[in-house]
Amino acid sequence: MSLFKSSNPALKSSTFEQMAGTAYDSDVMTMQGAINKSATLLIILVAAAGLSWFAMLSNTALGFPMMIGGVFGGLLVGIVLTFKKEWAPFLAPAYAVLEGLALGAISLLYEHAFSGLVSTAIVLTIAVFAVMLFLYATRIIEVTQKFRMIVVAATAGIAVFYLLAFVLRFFDIEMPLIHETSTIGIVFSLIVVVVAALNLALDFDFIEQGAHQGVPKYMEWYSAFGLLLTLVWLYLEILRLLSKLRSR
Repeated sequence: MSLFKSSNPALKSSTFEQMAGTAYDSDVMTMQGAINKSATLLIILVAAAGLSWFAMLSNTALGFPMMIGGVFGGLLVGIVLTFKKEWAPFLAPAYAVLEGLALGAISLLYEHAFSGLVSTAIVLTIAVFAVMLFLYATRIIEVTQKFRMIVVAATAGIAVFYLLAFVLRFFDIEMPLIHETSTIGIVFSLIVVVVAALNLALDFDFIEQGAHQGVPKYMEWYSAFGLLLTLVWLYLEILRLLSKLRSR
């Protein structure tokens, strides 16, 4: 299996390998560039989320179209970006805007149900990100082939479970665990949060390795987009876990 394997669908194993050595030395992806682009996308996402949040406060009816438009619009942009990586400097910010609109609406719904939940989820997401970055940078967590295979398998299993749950909802069938506030439901959400956090290590490793391969500079935007996918997933899963704990 490839060294650059990642469970993040945007950062799959062949992404950097196909482009290795295709850019001039003065116009190649760097770690600092990827970090800067990631910070830029995060700022855009937060700004869009804030806009969505305050728009909903003034007009609740805006919530549903913002959430649905953001989710499906972001999905469409993400799919296009996966096949047209050279468009990343334009599509990655667009994705951040759309995801921000959706997250703002979703977050306000959680906040209405449980006051203070969103701020706690944001702090925890930042804390998890910082801890994972520290563990990766100090090599306390080493992204070995075995580690990579375990995280990829766990992520794939969760994705299949969620997809099945989405399909079954059209037939009024609720999958267990996802929304349950029982002990087993909370344990399930905790496991998903851990898996999402471990994906950050894979993403850090993928970006670090890719920065040494001489790929075009626009891949900084694409890599930032992939990292943002994981952060959004982590935040949503932390929100879900906290809501279950508060429900009890």
